[in-house]
Parts: sequence; structure tokens; C-alpha cells
Amino acid sequence: MNEDNIPEFPLQTEIAIIGAGAAGLMAAITAARLGARVHVFDGAKKVGAKIIVSGGSRCNVTNVAVAPARFHGEGAPAFVSRILRAYSPDLTRKFFEEIGVPLKLEETGKYFPVSDSSRQVLGALLHTMHRAGAVLCSETDVSALEPDPETDGWKLETSRGPVFARTVILATGGLALPKSGSNGRGHNFARALGHTIISTTPALTPLLTNDVHYPLVSGITMPVRLRLHAGNDARSSKKIVTYEGSFLFTHRGFSGPVALNISRHFAHHRPTSANATIFLSLLPDVADGEEARWWHEFVGKSAKKTVFNALGTLFSTKLTNVIMARAGLIGSLPLGRLSKTQNEALKRELFYAPMDVFDVAPYDKAETTAGGIALAEIEPATMQSRLHKGLFFAGEVCDVDGELGGFNFQWAWSSGVVAGRAATHLSR
Repeated sequence: MNEDNIPEFPLQTEIAIIGAGAAGLMAAITAARLGARVHVFDGAKKVGAKIIVSGGSRCNVTNVAVAPARFHGEGAPAFVSRILRAYSPDLTRKFFEEIGVPLKLEETGKYFPVSDSSRQVLGALLHTMHRAGAVLCSETDVSALEPDPETDGWKLETSRGPVFARTVILATGGLALPKSGSNGRGHNFARALGHTIISTTPALTPLLTNDVHYPLVSGITMPVRLRLHAGNDARSSKKIVTYEGSFLFTHRGFSGPVALNISRHFAHHRPTSANATIFLSLLPDVADGEEARWWHEFVGKSAKKTVFNALGTLFSTKLTNVIMARAGLIGSLPLGRLSKTQNEALKRELFYAPMDVFDVAPYDKAETTAGGIALAEIEPATMQSRLHKGLFFAGEVCDVDGELGGFNFQWAWSSGVVAGRAATHLSR
């Protein structure tokens, strides 16, 4: 070893892991604990940047309601189900307790470290990895990956020299938060080796709007229902997905959990449906199909009130003004004297307001990546490539993206463990 505690190159190892994020570190811990000789390569000087910034620097480790249906990608629910059975959220929580990071369950269903410190999570992972015997090679970029016929293994070209490995785990992440080092290189490696890359988009990212009214209520948070339709008519077009929960108006568009969750679906369907539209319900407690009944009762109780005063019993003054402006109504009109056209315009703004979303925020605002290495080309029992023996995948590099709330970390932990176990078995 040299003075930087980095091994001399060229280097031979049993398992080379490319990427020292959540999935890569978990794979390294798993493999090293099983006795494998493991080296982890990452171009960053300080690894784990996405762990550090996650959850408002608190690190939402997992969720009480982890289920396959909360993950997306082509064939993702069935695939993820296999991985979660192999390494469950319960085992994840026990693992973190074991390495000195006790967790707490919050009302949202999210598990955070009791310390509320993402640095504690990263520090514990790195400490555990080192104790297990894996070697971290930071500031070591991998520029090429190819099978090595002479050793029946793999050759990595790195910024420090060549590395020869029996097996490789690709855990490079996707494209989200590029300042952390996520640059899509893993997708390029996989594509060069013949793998299919499902088209990528930002996911868990804010929605951007051209609407001139909604930015006037920037900063307001409230519960809503969002529906994505494959068309611009909420009554006749096909509904793709619905989310309910907390929502935030911003000066450029919309954020909050429901906006972030629906973003990947909007980005995915927009190229195939030019009229893909997100509709906003400001009254999520009114069930689908109950809008007409609710409206009849509301008007009956508030018929003599002005539109402004009637809406003021439900919403803030700022939001009331925006609703009226979008509906083209004057606030002094009595609610009970609206024309049929005016009634429909106001109901539309309450229950199925078309949001003028023109795009999602780019990767530098996204929490994860939708798309990636096609799951059909990965063996779910091992996370090994179906095209190349000895090549494994873990984490965000795959075509799996979870919803907000610790789901993507759970995918990283579970897929990392499965890949680490299988790579160790094959390396022996």
C-alpha cells in the first residue's frame, strides 16, 4: 500500500465495485463479510455525497410501507419483489441498529436515524466496510470496463492503472444530482457491453409551469390530489396515475411529495402523448365521483355568499383570488347566481384544474433517475447480467425508481446485498 492507503496498480482483486454510493457500499460490506477480496472504486475524493444530502441531510433510510407497487420501471414491481424477499426492510433496520445507527419511525412512515444525521449513516457504512476488509479507492475514475479472456474475468481501466477482477458490480448510480458524481457512466459501460438502456428522465423532481396565476401563491403548502391523464380532457381521457398528499406551490411550478412522485410519470408519458396533462384537485377529501354531490351541498349552504366569501371558508385569500382568476369570475358575484358555464368553470378549478406543466426540473434538482439498465437483462435471483457472466448491477443504475420516502435507499440496500452475495459466490 502507498502513502495514500491506495493499493499499487496494476491491481488484482476478486470483486471490483464501481461506485461508492449506497448500493456500492452495501455490496462491499456484504461481500467482504463473506470473505471476498473487495475493492471499491469511486472518482470522488469524498464518497457518499448523495447519502449526505438526502432527506434534508437526515437520510431517510427506509419506509414502513415498502411494497413492490411503490417502485417503477419496465417490470419493476415483480423484479423488486424478488429482491425485497432476499433482503427485507426488517433486515435493513436490524443492520443499521447493528452498525450503531438506531432508527426512529416518524408519522409519515419514514425511518430516519435517531441522530437525524446523514453523516452518521455514511460514517457507519464506511467504518463497517473497512472493518470487513474491503478497500476503498477514492479519487480513482474508471474509464473502461471489458471482459478479460485471459483471466476469464474483467479488466477495468482506471485513472491509477488497470485492475483485473474476477467479478464486477456496477453501482454507479444514474444521472440525478450530477454534482455528486452521477454522470451516466454506468449506463455507457452497460450499453457498450450490449445491454439495453431504458430511456432515462429525472424522477422525484419538481414540476415546471407556464401558468401565470399559480406562482402568485408560491410558498403555500396543502393536501391535494393530482391525476395524470393521457389527454387534455379530465372526463374522457385515460387516467394513468393518481397521487394524494402534501403539495407545494413554488415560484416556478410545483413541488412537495405528490408533485415529485408524479414527475417521473409525466416525463415518461409526455413523449408518447403530446396532450399528457396533470389535473389538480384542491379538495382531495372529496372522493372521485362525489364532486357533484359535494358541490350541490356547498352551493346550498353558501348560495347567498359571494364567490369570494364562499371560497374563503375553504382557502386562503391568496389562493381564493387565484381560483377566481383562473375561472374568470368576479368575487362579488353571489355563489347561487352563477350561470351554468360559471359553475362548471369554478368546479373545474376545485376538482380537475388543468395544470400548465411544460416540463420537469432537470437532473440537478432530481432525487433519482427513471430508466436505466433493462431489468429483462438482469437475473433477479443474483443481480447478474444475463449477457455477461461475472457482471452484476445494483442500485440506481438499473431501471428501477421508487417513490419518495426511503424507497430508493431500500432498493439500494437490498440490491447491493443480493449482488454482493452472488458475486462472492461466483468469485470462489
